[in-house]
Amino acid sequence: MEAYAKRLAACYPTRAFAIRMSALPRSLPRVCVALGFPTAGQLSRAAEAEYKDGNTFLEFRLDYLPDPATGIELIRKFQKKYPEAQILATCRNKQAMGHYAGDLERQVALLTAAAGAGAALIDLEIEVAEQTKTGLPSLREGAPLCLSYHNFQSAPALDPILRRLQRLPGDAFKIAVTARKYSDNLRLIEFVRAHRSVPLIALAMSEIGIVTRILGPALGCLYTYAAPSLEAGTAPGQIPAKLMRTLYRCEKVTKECRVYGVIACPVAHSKSPLIHNRAFQTRRLDSVYLPFLVPRAQLGDWMKFAAALPVAGFSVTIPHKQRIMRHLDAIDPQAKRIGAVNTVWRKGGKWRGTNTDTEGVLKPLSRHLRLAHASVLIAGYGGAARAAAIALSDASANVTITGRNMKSAQLLARAVKGETVPLKEAARSHYDVLIHATPVGMYPKADDCLFDDGIPADIVLDMVYNPQDTLLLQRAKEQGRIVIPGIEMLLEQAAHQFEIWTGESAPRAVMRDALTLL
Repeated sequence: MEAYAKRLAACYPTRAFAIRMSALPRSLPRVCVALGFPTAGQLSRAAEAEYKDGNTFLEFRLDYLPDPATGIELIRKFQKKYPEAQILATCRNKQAMGHYAGDLERQVALLTAAAGAGAALIDLEIEVAEQTKTGLPSLREGAPLCLSYHNFQSAPALDPILRRLQRLPGDAFKIAVTARKYSDNLRLIEFVRAHRSVPLIALAMSEIGIVTRILGPALGCLYTYAAPSLEAGTAPGQIPAKLMRTLYRCEKVTKECRVYGVIACPVAHSKSPLIHNRAFQTRRLDSVYLPFLVPRAQLGDWMKFAAALPVAGFSVTIPHKQRIMRHLDAIDPQAKRIGAVNTVWRKGGKWRGTNTDTEGVLKPLSRHLRLAHASVLIAGYGGAARAAAIALSDASANVTITGRNMKSAQLLARAVKGETVPLKEAARSHYDVLIHATPVGMYPKADDCLFDDGIPADIVLDMVYNPQDTLLLQRAKEQGRIVIPGIEMLLEQAAHQFEIWTGESAPRAVMRDALTLL
């Protein structure tokens, strides 16, 4: 190994070290952007783009390159051009799900040369470290050493893993496991809290584990990992660095931060994090709103996690709006009648629930007409339609339900003492308001519309907000109708949620601007 290291040193000029650098850099940023690219040119361009975007801590994955040694020259040139940048050099072995398949001594020599070329930190997986113990002291002479453990299948007991890592000389310890449920996240979070004195990076790799990536530094981790902008990350669950820094404010979140979020399955499409995080930032609240992927069968496990973290409040959407009710201590009477909850918060140690979808319907409509005695046609009979029907009935509007399944329509009509009408007959009638509460016309089937010809109302509210300008709304505008896009409902229900959770007025203008980014 020594001979190979000398050859590398001859090819790639290195810096000299008078003493061993055992201490970690004092100003290590809290977000490290993981860069794994198949060519040196792509890696160089990505590194420069991320640095210019404000990311000064970058991981160079040498194992992604056909010849990892070419990455050492990149490190040297990049450090010379951007001396304030800090590079984490990694050459992950296939034993730890990396791409490097060469000789282990050569792998350690590559990392030694990377440190000499300017890397501020080097990462070596435990599987290789245990087989190359004699090379670790010289490896640490060049830069602090992070010993790492990865499990891409599960989240085993964490204390034995840390003890295994600490048996070898290291300056920091990384544990990356895979969360399959929220109790896995909770174990990892409690583990981090219990080892705040240890230079630790701990996270869960998976969409379920995103919470550990965002909150890791606030809980006591040295840093967390992010994906480069517009590119795939190097591990499951990595979020683009720009979102980590600007939307979730990972670098500014404190351990006292109040955590909110949305539970859904799927959840990646949700725009709620964008809306609420912008609102929190505007009001200067130490709060963050996260996307929580909660599979249908894991709602109970999620509730235990939420209580222990603790989560201060959360939005609820498909498929949990009905099932969440059995987990709550108190439910608003109107939400009980609707049979669905979309907003939960914790007060006095109790979980409380309500349904703000009603505000999402009433507020936009009330700007255009007096609801009492108005004739309203609701197309649909699902949860959103039921919330609209009950809210409008309570406001003394005359409600009529239509849809393709008349039995379902009749059940909802009876609940609000309204009427039913077949879809074709409804299209030939006329109402003050039409509320469209079905998925028809939603992306990716945006060319569909429930009403082919005439629009049977003066005002049309379409609950579909993707796309914003649905075919139904386009036809309504062509016929001179007043249109209310789905984002108006989304905005109002979110604003009401914000006010319930924080006790402050919602910054509607900011929230609306966030929605325009959809």
